Amino acid sequence: MTLSPVCILYSQDGDLLRRVKAFLRTMAQVRHVAEPDRLEAVLQQVAPAVVIMDLRAKECRDLLEKLQQDWSDSLLIALGAPRSEPLRDAEQSGIYAAEDLQLERRRFQALIGRAFDYLNLIQANRELRDTSRQVPLPDWERHSERAPERVYSPSLPMLRFARVFRRFEDVETLLNNIVEQVADAAGVTRVGIFSRIRHGDSYRLRAGLRSLPETDQLEYTERDPLVRWFETHAHLISRGNLAQLGGQNQRILLRRALDSSGAEVIAPLYAGGRIIGWLFFGHRVTGQPFGYADLEALTVLAEQVSTVLENALLYEEISVQKTLAETLLKSIPPGIVAIDEGGIVRWFNSPAENILGVKTEEALNRPVEIAGSKLAMMLRNTLDATNNLPPQQWIDPNTRRSLSVETRRLADRRTSLGAVAVIHDLTAEENLRQKQDLVDRAAFWTDLAASMSHEIRNPLVAIKTFAQLLPERFDDADFRKNFTDIVVQEIDRLDKIITQINSFAHPAELNMKPLDIRAPVKRGLELARTKFGTNGGVPVETQLSSDLPTVVGDEDALAEAFAHLVANAAEAVRDQKKPRIVLSAKPLRHGDRGGGVLVTIQDNGRGIAPEMKEKVFSPFCTTKARGMGLGLPIVKRTVFDHNGRVDIDTSTRGTSVTIALPARAKSE
Repeated sequence: MTLSPVCILYSQDGDLLRRVKAFLRTMAQVRHVAEPDRLEAVLQQVAPAVVIMDLRAKECRDLLEKLQQDWSDSLLIALGAPRSEPLRDAEQSGIYAAEDLQLERRRFQALIGRAFDYLNLIQANRELRDTSRQVPLPDWERHSERAPERVYSPSLPMLRFARVFRRFEDVETLLNNIVEQVADAAGVTRVGIFSRIRHGDSYRLRAGLRSLPETDQLEYTERDPLVRWFETHAHLISRGNLAQLGGQNQRILLRRALDSSGAEVIAPLYAGGRIIGWLFFGHRVTGQPFGYADLEALTVLAEQVSTVLENALLYEEISVQKTLAETLLKSIPPGIVAIDEGGIVRWFNSPAENILGVKTEEALNRPVEIAGSKLAMMLRNTLDATNNLPPQQWIDPNTRRSLSVETRRLADRRTSLGAVAVIHDLTAEENLRQKQDLVDRAAFWTDLAASMSHEIRNPLVAIKTFAQLLPERFDDADFRKNFTDIVVQEIDRLDKIITQINSFAHPAELNMKPLDIRAPVKRGLELARTKFGTNGGVPVETQLSSDLPTVVGDEDALAEAFAHLVANAAEAVRDQKKPRIVLSAKPLRHGDRGGGVLVTIQDNGRGIAPEMKEKVFSPFCTTKARGMGLGLPIVKRTVFDHNGRVDIDTSTRGTSVTIALPARAKSE
């Protein structure tokens, strides 16, 4: 069992402390001392040790001389400014090493490593000296079968649990009370409890009576040699019995543990077969050493403390989780209202107060109807329901807030605890949405007016021009014929504009039924040629899979959407030397089952300008000299009505528009 080396740093420089700890993180424990009168006290706990002295610290020179005289087993390393007088004096004083304050990591680690090796030799020699001075044990103590009968000493009374819990306000108070009672029961001058709060934490001093000032700096991890020793041996440590323990490293480890706490006895504390901490005892108030019966009594006392500590740690863990849960429920924006099986309000957080206009103190422990009839009815229905109810929205009659409420039944395994409602205040969102609707509506009419004025003005100008010339050229038969043709053509154009706007504003009711997507795709190609005047010379390649799943949709609406996309693609490739349009349909699969259909219209045009890409689905957005810009908005609305999705991928090499439609469910 390898003992973790200890390094003491005497300095008032926080930056130096951080650097030393960083350099020695994997090599040793670093104990920091900032006050000169505490340095020797810490050395008493861990000596022999490597002591790093910051020559800039107060009283450092005097301390160096004193440590050289009184603590010759410890190794002194001085840190100072290069070529400074204090550093030169330290080098000449015969200490182990003197180094530059600007530590270089590898050089410093190598120095400390050599110091620890040298220190191990010193400790081994001291252990050999101590062993040689040991007085042989009496024959009856060496042979357990001849030992006299050991009787529990009545001088150490049992811990009185009633007295321990009498002032139980929190875990810290409880542990301090335990320490006082243990000191009284054991008749000792010093007592302390090391424990951890939860699994994975370090063991720290949780409570102490007349403990050394530096004890609260001690920290032991789960892998610390002392913790491993307790796990392996499962018995207390007594300074008087150290000589009986086998193994030099073990004796060094345990002596350091006793010295670090200023203890004579350390008793491990267990719960559930695992070590949860330990209890240390100082000298007896009488000054007499602990006998065998006393150690047995301390073991019994430690077992009692183990029970109390286990309960305290469980209580502390529950308290932390309870505080975290309460803080979380109070802090989250939604309102939370929880009721028990009888419909009585048991939780009512602050957001619920603001949303429902009911004070928490008025709602708690009252029937849920105090929070509103609709909310009460929804929660009571949740208590009786076997499945989760769908969320509901309404306007609260008291606060006039727009609410969205979702309820869930609360159950612990098979035990029903009640129900909870999560209340979202949608008022701000609704107000923002309404304002956005007003803005969008204003923008819609502005765009509509601009587009209509542009589209309608051109035919009107042509009609007006010919009408003004008609009186002068009425006798010209060719003029009258041209006049008739142009007027009819422009009137048809106006009618087409009005029809397009009317169709967009008042779409036909969809006739949804199962269909093969190839049917509307083929109809869309014909519509693109006839209705939208697509140039018949633009080739359209079709790649339609034969294993397409059935979709549910309106064939006319889908055909019109595909026609718009084909017409746009034909417009995009009009100026290309080798125009190409590919219309494909393939199945969209989710794992082994069919998920839907992907219809893609791809062209090799110049693509959509980046500034226009985000606007192409907005009404009246167009780059064409003629047209209202309603094609893609109609496509998007149609796909949305079919629970699908439309995506555009564009670059200078062309544009690809993909429509994803869900497959027909088996039950449909």
